[in-house]
Amino acid sequence: MTTMIKDIEEKFGRVLLFEPVYQTRVWGGRRLETVLGRELPDTQPYGEAWELVDRAEAVSVVADGPAKGMSLAELWAGWRVQVWGAESLGWGRCAFPILIKVLDCKEDLSLQVHPPEQVASELKGEPKTEMWYVAAAEPGSRLWVGLREGVAKEAFEAAVADGSVANLVHVVEANAGDCLHVPSGRLHALGGGLLVYEVQQNSDTTYRVFDWNRAGLDGKPRELHVAQSMRCIDFADVEPELQQAQTGVVLSSCAQFAVRRMTSGTPSMLLALTDVTWDGLQVGRGRVAIRPAALPPVEPVGEWLEIKLPVNPQSHG
Repeated sequence: MTTMIKDIEEKFGRVLLFEPVYQTRVWGGRRLETVLGRELPDTQPYGEAWELVDRAEAVSVVADGPAKGMSLAELWAGWRVQVWGAESLGWGRCAFPILIKVLDCKEDLSLQVHPPEQVASELKGEPKTEMWYVAAAEPGSRLWVGLREGVAKEAFEAAVADGSVANLVHVVEANAGDCLHVPSGRLHALGGGLLVYEVQQNSDTTYRVFDWNRAGLDGKPRELHVAQSMRCIDFADVEPELQQAQTGVVLSSCAQFAVRRMTSGTPSMLLALTDVTWDGLQVGRGRVAIRPAALPPVEPVGEWLEIKLPVNPQSHG
């Protein structure tokens, strides 16, 4: 073992694993506990586990090993080359560019849209492209995604006003192993019964079009953002389809990330689809782990989503 490798292992360990940040949601449940074996903070409905995040309101910290307690923000700002490689310097000075979540959808999420880049700044929001991998689905689980054929903007706006807008949205049945690229501007809602892994641009801007007339956890109706949504929705996005996640092929790619389902190879960052063993470390389902770039590559054992940051983010669109 060279001195440099020894120094890196002493500083970070062989694999970095992060503490999830759990978020209560009105549509959430308890499957993070019952299916994934997590220990949730209390008995409330938890809809999201933020597995890797670098935001003002929440930041991931290393769960164990010599770097225990070190934040993702610290790693990205001070140890980027050692952890992600010299090519990651192409990102310049910014927060870590992606956010990775597990979503437990006990009930339907709101019909919503995330703003495209050209509109986000005008609305004082953040652009957001994402991808979904369906980890588990109860029979009959659905997704609302894109518009039905022939829906005009004027008809959509009228349906929002009279509460019938869900009838104009394309609905597809979802099963475990399905995936979908969700570009900003695509109208969408995850349906009840789904457990989903989400890789997304580092953003938390969501505009709700319709929320099924329900109250939030505080008993009050949740805020809608109809005017903003109408600015963001891509009305040419008609009846997109899910794809079955094949092994070894790119499932989703954009300026911030590229995702593949893998059972072999030497990733630098992964989300575990099964329980994964990586250089002696156990990575449970839905957890995110990173192998420092300064260490020799090691092949994990199991099945995972390989998540890559583009070498030159400016060259992707």
